[in-house]
Amino acid sequence: MKKHSIITLLFLLSLFLVACGNGTDNKSKDTINNPVNSDKSTQVVSKKEKVNFVYTADHGGITKMDATTNKTVKSIKIEGSVHNVQISPDGKILGATVVPEMGEHGEHSGHEEKINGYALFYDVESDKLLHKVEVGAHPAHIVFTENRKYALVTNNEDNNVSVIDLSSYKVVQNISTGKGPHGFRIAANSKTAYIANMGEDTVSVIDLDSMKEMKQIKVGKTPVTTGITQDGKTLVTTLNAENSIAIINLDTDKVDKVSVGEGPAQVYIQSNGKYAFVANQGTSENPANSISKIDLETKKVVATIKVGNGAHGIVTSDNNKFVYVTNMYDNTVSVIENEGNKVIATMKVGMEPNGITAIN
Repeated sequence: MKKHSIITLLFLLSLFLVACGNGTDNKSKDTINNPVNSDKSTQVVSKKEKVNFVYTADHGGITKMDATTNKTVKSIKIEGSVHNVQISPDGKILGATVVPEMGEHGEHSGHEEKINGYALFYDVESDKLLHKVEVGAHPAHIVFTENRKYALVTNNEDNNVSVIDLSSYKVVQNISTGKGPHGFRIAANSKTAYIANMGEDTVSVIDLDSMKEMKQIKVGKTPVTTGITQDGKTLVTTLNAENSIAIINLDTDKVDKVSVGEGPAQVYIQSNGKYAFVANQGTSENPANSISKIDLETKKVVATIKVGNGAHGIVTSDNNKFVYVTNMYDNTVSVIENEGNKVIATMKVGMEPNGITAIN
């Protein structure tokens, strides 16, 4: 890749990848620190009681929260910047992408050297690290297929996606995408992945049977992440440079755009496909602090909810009662009551929280 292309892409990344650090040690640890703001009551759980958890990807670790009490209970320390986290469909494995810290060895003879990152896999019950898999340069998001056969990781600086076989925890294929692949989702049938290419104005459509890019859909400027409805008919992607989202009819590839807040980052579609939620991040100099709630049938914003500064990652609970959003510049998570469109709790997490996932 030419030097000026790398610089341009990294400039775009600075809008949402603030948590990516600098250093040389690529090793990760699964040490559990003391709770950040928990009390003893949050740690004593009956064996018969199901505990629901929310996890955030932070600079230097992963924060684990009890979604029943809205309290932070654990911090898993990791050397590097954790950009994204994702719970497996069976709720047993937590996946995470880690960008190693880069120091003096990151530059040689006036040019930057790309350093591969990792996908980490943790046991949800014990919080122990199970597998560490080397992927490509600057891994962004990780997503599991619903059939639990694969985990996919986008490699932002390599313009491809790594396919990890979950029976062996080995990379079995690297599939080329557009420029700067970032956030993505996989259809419920586990056959197709839709990857937002931040370095251009497209979404790559990946066939997981043939392990190839089938086509690219032109959506708009700086797509960051995607969401897809359970029926596989509607795709949504945030357009960071346009302060809008694109809603795509996958039968026709027709694109409709809806204006949202400043600098939209992640989008998440609730399980019944009625609403899409968009985190409006803005920039570090001019942070935004809102969530846009869009009715996917009418294609209109039905609520704008004020949260913390730098809203970035977003997810809903399985029952769609709650929405969780990371606030990058406040180091917090806002808990939103979906029906009432209001924040009911704020949880302190690690530094510069990025991605977020929930098991509840």
